[in-house]
Amino acid sequence: MILMYTSSGSLSCRKAKKYMKDNDIPYQERNIMREPLRESEIRYLLERSENGTDDIISQRSKTIRESGADVSSMRFSELVKFVLKHPDVLKRPIILDQKALMSGYDEEEISIFKPRTQQLQFI
Repeated sequence: MILMYTSSGSLSCRKAKKYMKDNDIPYQERNIMREPLRESEIRYLLERSENGTDDIISQRSKTIRESGADVSSMRFSELVKFVLKHPDVLKRPIILDQKALMSGYDEEEISIFKPRTQQLQFI
């Protein structure tokens, strides 16, 4: 099952949901502003991130800019607490399944979530 963490008003989230719908890809959506992530979920996302915080933390977020927070120098536990308090620093959407995790919307990268049978049609 594909899980998509979203927020209201995000153009990237709307594009990702449209892509899933247009390609008949089932997914479960969770708006992280209405239903905040638990500490265990944040830990899981950070552990799955291949490129560290850059994969899922938006350095351009208003919270980071205004607070001057340096997430790259935070210890893991500090970062988890920071994200718990400020979920708006997460890039959105965050899409994941058992094999892959991506954040934001990239028309080419999102195709990794197509079922294998759909992927083979284009080869």
